[in-house]
Amino acid sequence: MNRYPLWKYVTVAIALVFGFIYTLPNFFGESPAVQVSSAKVTLKVDATTQARVEEALAGAGITHDGIQLDPVGVKARFKDTDTQLKAKDAIERAFNPDSSNPQYVVALNLLTASPQWLTSLNALPMYLGLDLRGGVHFLLQVDMPGALTKRLDSTSADLRSLLRDKNLRHGGINREGERIVIKFRDAETRTAASKVLGDNAADLALAEAGQGDDLRLIATLKPEAGKKIAEFAIKQNINTLHNRINELGVAEPIIQQQGADRIVVQLPGVQDTAKAKDILGRTATLEIRMVDDSPGAIEAGLAGNPPFGTEVYTERGGSPLLVKKQVVLTGDRLTDAQPGFDGQTNEPAVHLTLDSAGARIFKDVTRDNVGKRMAILLIEKGKGEVVTAPVIRTEIGGGRVQISGRMTTAEANDVALLLRAGSLAAPMDIIEERTIGPSLGAENIERGFKSTMWGFLAIAVFMIAYYQVVGLISVVALASNLLLLVALLSLLQATLTLPGIAAIALTLGMAIDANVLINERIREELRAGMTPQAAISEGYERAFGTILDSNITTLIAGLALLIFGSGPVRGFAVVHCLGILTSIFSAVVVSRAMINLVYGRQKKLTKVAIGTVWKEGISAVNGRKQG
Repeated sequence: MNRYPLWKYVTVAIALVFGFIYTLPNFFGESPAVQVSSAKVTLKVDATTQARVEEALAGAGITHDGIQLDPVGVKARFKDTDTQLKAKDAIERAFNPDSSNPQYVVALNLLTASPQWLTSLNALPMYLGLDLRGGVHFLLQVDMPGALTKRLDSTSADLRSLLRDKNLRHGGINREGERIVIKFRDAETRTAASKVLGDNAADLALAEAGQGDDLRLIATLKPEAGKKIAEFAIKQNINTLHNRINELGVAEPIIQQQGADRIVVQLPGVQDTAKAKDILGRTATLEIRMVDDSPGAIEAGLAGNPPFGTEVYTERGGSPLLVKKQVVLTGDRLTDAQPGFDGQTNEPAVHLTLDSAGARIFKDVTRDNVGKRMAILLIEKGKGEVVTAPVIRTEIGGGRVQISGRMTTAEANDVALLLRAGSLAAPMDIIEERTIGPSLGAENIERGFKSTMWGFLAIAVFMIAYYQVVGLISVVALASNLLLLVALLSLLQATLTLPGIAAIALTLGMAIDANVLINERIREELRAGMTPQAAISEGYERAFGTILDSNITTLIAGLALLIFGSGPVRGFAVVHCLGILTSIFSAVVVSRAMINLVYGRQKKLTKVAIGTVWKEGISAVNGRKQG
């Protein structure tokens, strides 16, 4: 008799229930929504913002289907697009009364329409790629020579400060292309300078050149240092792009490195190319200025008559702040910013690292302004925002700076991120741009769905006609394979594209091959004269090795595509590899469990409905000999 132990049946049942639950959200579609996120680094979106959205909608007499707060912002969903557009206008008026200086980004969005009980189980639909949902695609070229030039200019200033501090006279320091040339009047000074630079500038390769009155020391970046600068530029630009794209309300943007110096940005659902280009291409800089705390100055500034050389800004928490226009230090001198804790008070803090020139400037400024406040601003589109304004407690040297006071751990992380990635490390140019309309995306979905459906139906008709009841069991196993595959993709929150749909269709064709091997193996055992129960057992046992071998070789090819491919190729490979794993489980475990349920409990099984079994000179139908 062919029977599974109870735990195997329970495992199969749990797997199928799991597949059903996590596949289900893909059939509910999406609801129109309005997303509210912060357009200012100093504004936080929290429960208060959510309450304001509710008040704005209630004041306009607009009903909603739910309002939620997540890390991206506040999202309100509606029944239809007409209500969505009305709600956007009402929220825009409430949150941005001054359209020339918007405080919040109010964007149209789409949210899953899955019931709450599914969402609470983290059962969410797959994201749709550009080719299925529509949107914009950009390929950005990072100006790596520009990043290196920027670093060399900064290094030149550092070398001047270093040689001045060591009292080593030189005849000039200039950048010539990708090298720094330092001139000297005598060989002894050049030798001493070479030793000092070798000890303090580990990223530079030094070479002596010239003779007589033309003595030079040529410094170039070491290959590993150049590679490190390029990697940092790519990483910082990607972080900055992530921060900016949040303003567009894109559900699942794709921002990834391509090659050594390119970044791919895909924004599904975004049709306003001009706005996307504006957000991607804008520049932001960090500035450190002193705060004017003189008596009566802030009052005069609020009255519209600020003292000469000052500007009024808003501090974290909404307090007004009078900041001097003179820039003490820029973000170009900041090499790193990490969240941490104050060593004395154990309060959350941000630890900054400056380059040598920045460290010298900062030491002088803090020595002369102990007890005064210093503002760190993020300047974007000509407008500045105060990220933080700490009090200078003592002279700070060595290039290690700590910002602390009135910050939570989350705020320290936010400030560190803003200081570290508030601006682009290197300029970028858009070298490729594509826009895909939503109607084309809907057509692609329809065609992909129909191709998969008709392919499945064709396979089902053939299997049932050729293998009868056993063929029907194979079709149910194939359906479970599709169910589990979609469930895994949804659980992993994979982005489905047209190549992914092609991989699903291919998986169906490959998965049924395992069932064909099993069914034909059972027929062979019946031809050999085995009893039906023994034929079923031997058929599965002997076919398993062949199925495993063929799927492993196919999986190796899929992993190669996943490792070495990119873009659509990787999307195809992910679905392909997952499909191989689910097809093995469904073809071997699920189909065996079902055939055991149908035939396994019959002690005196005389026939198996597996189509016509041909013997030499004799035909046996349904596994039973006919005279």
